[in-house]
Amino acid sequence: MNNLQKTLLKLKKEKRKAISVFLTAGYPNIKTTEKLILQIEKYANIIELGIPFSDPIADGPTIQYSSQKALENKINLEKCLSIVKNIRRKTSIPIVLMGYFNPVFNYDLKKFFYASMKAGVDGIIIPDIPYEESLQITKLAKKYNIAFIPIVALTSGINRAVKISKTSTGFIYVTAITGITGARSELSEELIPFLKLLKNKTNKPLLVGFGISKPEHLKELKNYCDGFIIGSAIINKIKNKESVTNFLKYLTKTL
Repeated sequence: MNNLQKTLLKLKKEKRKAISVFLTAGYPNIKTTEKLILQIEKYANIIELGIPFSDPIADGPTIQYSSQKALENKINLEKCLSIVKNIRRKTSIPIVLMGYFNPVFNYDLKKFFYASMKAGVDGIIIPDIPYEESLQITKLAKKYNIAFIPIVALTSGINRAVKISKTSTGFIYVTAITGITGARSELSEELIPFLKLLKNKTNKPLLVGFGISKPEHLKELKNYCDGFIIGSAIINKIKNKESVTNFLKYLTKTL
């Protein structure tokens, strides 16, 4: 059992919701990314570190912007792993890498998982790897004790969602909306019924992301899931040079 799995189990026993915060690695720069992780760990349980990519198909304009800026700063997969390695000297907070398949494949799959393990990565999300093609990834993740976190979309349908959930060795990332990432004022009306169905068919933790940006979202959903992933709303605060920690305090006040 790795650090992410232990953290999720501890939160479940304490009947607390997991808060996972997304940061684009190297945005606006490496120093700020590392500084933010240390600040955020007081208010979050998991850090999701995005590997910048030129064609992030699941991401909306906010994360696309941060990814492009990080690429302009010459941030690559090697530097993302260096961020994890550096931060591991200062904190044990679970770190999940979120990266598209192309950069991971080009790096070499076995090399990637070995290097991730050595750096101190606890989990991996690859949003563009379909369930039917995930076997090699899940095998390598298991070999190197890195939790595999699948994404389940509202459009998946409950039967497919259950199949996908069985590949999880960490948590299940449930999208709160259809479409791409981005802070939203309203979430899908289909979300709560979908969460109810899925929760009855799996014992894996369900964390809801895509569009989570207001305390009302957490209040509305907290009885139907095990935690939340906050991404675009955080990147917006960084872009506008506003306090991320103050925002997290405000956002989680209903929990």
